[in-house]
Amino acid sequence: MNIIMFFLVGLLVHVVFFISIFDIYFTSPLVHGMTPQHVPLPPPAKRLVLFVADGLRADSLFKPDINGTSRAPYIRSIIKERGTWGVSHTRVPTESRPGHVALIAGFYEDVSAVAKGWKENPVEFDSVFNESRHTWCWGSPDILPMFAKGATGDHVYTYTYPAAMEDFASTDASKLDTWVFDEVKAFMNSARGNQTLLSKLHEEKNVFFLHLLGLDTNGHAHRPMSKEYLENIGLVDEGVAEMVSVFEEFYGYDGKTAYVFTADHGMTNWGSHGASHPSETLTPLVAWGAGLQTAQRASTTQNYNDDYLKAPLMSSLIGVPIPLNSVGVLPLQYLNNSLHFKAESMYANAIQILEQFKVVRPYSVRLFSCHSSLYRVLTDSKQMEFVRHTRELIQKGQFQDAIRHCETLIAQALEGLSYYHTYDRFFLGSSVVLGFIGWTSYVVLVILKTHASLRKPPTSRDMVSGRGFQRVFIGVGLVVSFFLLLQSSPFTYYIYCLLPVPVWYFVVSFFYRAMLTLGLIILGLWPFVSGLYRKAKSRSVSWVLSCLCLAVFPLLPVVGRESNINYVLCAGALTLFISCCYLCSSYGRTGLHMRDLLLCVYVLASTHSSLQMKQGLPLFSQLVSWATLGSSFFVPLLSSTRLFHRLLSILLSLICVYLVLSTGYEALFPPVLSWLMFVWINMEQEAVDTQNSLFHSFDPASVYCFLTVFNPFIMGGLLMWKVLPLLLYLHILFLIVLVISDLMALHFFFLVKDYGSWLDIGTSISHYVIVMSMTIFLMLLSVMTHILTSKRILIGQKMKMHFK
Repeated sequence: MNIIMFFLVGLLVHVVFFISIFDIYFTSPLVHGMTPQHVPLPPPAKRLVLFVADGLRADSLFKPDINGTSRAPYIRSIIKERGTWGVSHTRVPTESRPGHVALIAGFYEDVSAVAKGWKENPVEFDSVFNESRHTWCWGSPDILPMFAKGATGDHVYTYTYPAAMEDFASTDASKLDTWVFDEVKAFMNSARGNQTLLSKLHEEKNVFFLHLLGLDTNGHAHRPMSKEYLENIGLVDEGVAEMVSVFEEFYGYDGKTAYVFTADHGMTNWGSHGASHPSETLTPLVAWGAGLQTAQRASTTQNYNDDYLKAPLMSSLIGVPIPLNSVGVLPLQYLNNSLHFKAESMYANAIQILEQFKVVRPYSVRLFSCHSSLYRVLTDSKQMEFVRHTRELIQKGQFQDAIRHCETLIAQALEGLSYYHTYDRFFLGSSVVLGFIGWTSYVVLVILKTHASLRKPPTSRDMVSGRGFQRVFIGVGLVVSFFLLLQSSPFTYYIYCLLPVPVWYFVVSFFYRAMLTLGLIILGLWPFVSGLYRKAKSRSVSWVLSCLCLAVFPLLPVVGRESNINYVLCAGALTLFISCCYLCSSYGRTGLHMRDLLLCVYVLASTHSSLQMKQGLPLFSQLVSWATLGSSFFVPLLSSTRLFHRLLSILLSLICVYLVLSTGYEALFPPVLSWLMFVWINMEQEAVDTQNSLFHSFDPASVYCFLTVFNPFIMGGLLMWKVLPLLLYLHILFLIVLVISDLMALHFFFLVKDYGSWLDIGTSISHYVIVMSMTIFLMLLSVMTHILTSKRILIGQKMKMHFK
């Protein structure tokens, strides 16, 4: 394979490795084709007003200020007199998009959004807005459009302010909330003169969504303990009070409006969010109005309600189907309604989640899935039995039993959804790992073949074996392809499963022990990579020399050599030198080992001389050799138990036996290996106090010199640019770096996460992506380097350009 072809194949292989994590870890859990589930009883509310204070911490709202007064007196009065409240728990990643998806759609953020976009929907999903009769939304252009675009029909209306208003450098971002309140008042006033709009507003199952971004923007710009942030809480409280008055007056105080006030996430003291600190995950939840409990705390700080539970709650209040993709369980403790209504609502909730399980199971299970690999908890017969038994309980009025039965089914269905969502992960991951290992092994062999002068002319036997290898691997490829075809597997599965076949064909076509040499050379760089060189220069030099000396042995021939006693004598001398360097006579019986070592060297020399003169094996030499072998098991026990002394005692005893068994350079191997081992122990002790960490700075403040208006793609691009210069220094020693990079990438492949905070997910992806990007970049750079250093452009008289 010529160098250009090698680079192109390598580039293709690494592109496949690069995209594999998105097919393996970041596939969408959402499925389609379910039937909406309706509750047959009338709902308690005709309309819902949802306030989401973006970035509001629970403690900032509930705790009084230094004077003991509430920062939000109106919401405080709701809690005391006519509402139910609690602390809701926002699951990581604590960001605006996933927080709102959990609130309004009832499921955790689709992880495929990591790869497919922020503002736009990566996939279509159902939501409370979509299930409503009409929804009117006011707020940020980053949040509202994603729910309007995913809605069927034309019944979700959005009113957003210009994106330029979301300025982190703004003096006070509370104007974003003021804009929302003013727009809602103007909208309701204008409706009185618009008969068409007025008719829509008086229909049932309507939703009004007020997205309040001022707190989040002020928190980022000025921190949550700032005057701007705390005063913004008071402004939001006044705005909520005014909005309630507007809605109540508009609808003639009919008592059919339900209100929910909450937040999508909190914020740390330093003005960030995305991870799992309680200041980021704990948010307030206050609900009042039609169908809701009065003056009651629905949860404690030890028993949080997750954000995704609010979608079933809001759906139940206004009588719309729970969003089809929701995985939330209706929090009954918030409802002020009959047990019959609660039982019917829980039944609809259970069937809604079971519908998802029914759809995802046949999609995930392939033709040849074994019986034991299926999720046996929810078989078809068990599902039918559940439906029959639950309906019987409700008809008999045994509502509490029906609710408990539904809760059990929901837990089983959710477990099954998770099981089938990750059904192919092990299979695909194993294929990619085989490809990784095969490619890395092939690159190592290319290095050895190209630079270690280990080429050998092919024999007829090699050619026959090569044709046999071809047949075997072609057969393997056909079998894999046939299996995937019968399984109706996606196209990408063919790539991941077939890629290891040609890669491993090149690997098994030739193999050399010299692979160990490269590993030892790389190992010799450890002190410089870890930073130990600055703390222990002499030991680092000793480490490098011992690694290089040991790296010679795999390159030496195994058979077909002549005996050379001089190597054995040198080994004895080297062993004596090492023992003198690491032992002092005060530590124990050093003299005993020295005597045995000198005696073995003498026995070896005298035996060799006697055999050369055809005088046979001297009896003395024979007795000493057997005695040395027998005593090697007991002499170390006479030494001190101190680590270095005991280890050296064991090694010297074994080396004595090894010397008398050696005939050539192999005698040098134990002392060199012992040298490396003792240096390694010393270096490990130094490494205990040395810790190195790699930090990626994703603080938005890093790009404030470029922009302050929120734009995730530009900000992300600028932050990635920070690490780009690191790639420019790695174009040398390409193949060695390629091997190291692939090993690192394989390590990071296993550490990729599809759960946790944006920071956790993003960091796990970025580690893998950076390594793979570096490798792809090096591939392209090496091709360019090869062209620029080996080609020449000649311009003839007719101005024709060609390569020479």
